Amino acid sequence: MASSSSSIDEEGIEKQEVTPLEKHVMFFDINKDGVIYPWETYKGFRKIGSGVLLSTVASIFINIGLSGKTRPAISRFRVDLSQCEVELQKVSGERDALRLLCSQKDEVINDLQADLAKAHEEEAELDKQGKWPSPLFPIEVKNIKFAKHGSDSDVYDTEGRFVPEKFEELFKKHARTNGNALTASELDELLKANKQPKDFAGHIAAKSEWKVLYLLCKDEHGLLPKDTVRSVYDGSLFELMAKAKQSKKHERG
Repeated sequence: MASSSSSIDEEGIEKQEVTPLEKHVMFFDINKDGVIYPWETYKGFRKIGSGVLLSTVASIFINIGLSGKTRPAISRFRVDLSQCEVELQKVSGERDALRLLCSQKDEVINDLQADLAKAHEEEAELDKQGKWPSPLFPIEVKNIKFAKHGSDSDVYDTEGRFVPEKFEELFKKHARTNGNALTASELDELLKANKQPKDFAGHIAAKSEWKVLYLLCKDEHGLLPKDTVRSVYDGSLFELMAKAKQSKKHERG
């Protein structure tokens, strides 16, 4: 079961908590304004020990790939559209169960269907506009759940929450040499197993993420530890890597 992403404050008001997926990317929000620009992604990669070339390529690839998906207008609209579809399904179900109120429900359903048709038209127009990304390629942290790609492990759910069962399943299926780590070949098998038909973009994104993680975090035996992978998902790994690099820098200095 995914962990909850909301809590109740002292006044009894529900407030939204930061999801693990948001924590995962917040490290790269250098100035903590909720928006990640390519130069911040570059600085983040440099902070965890990546070279200039990898940091440059990663910042371009990540921001171009995710910016359009997290743009507020499209993301907010899709939430509203989803809610409209849920409400339509709910009312349609009530109509089937309560035939005596059929005429009233039909009127409500007709209105919802008209709104939904209009919403789909507007979504198509927004999608068309969204193909032209901001020239600065910003990533909106609060909308990062909309950038979740296909061919992944589903350790994050659609809301960006961590799913422990999926994480454990990942190692049960693929970590055969060492139950608490992945080898390079096992990682390749994982990526192959997760690849969805005709999902070239999702597969490339997943492969890039895992390969960079393996490159930066494998141990001296060529193993990618389970604890390291979990720290990626809970958002703590990058901070730990940055502190470790800073500590080594002080020791040398």
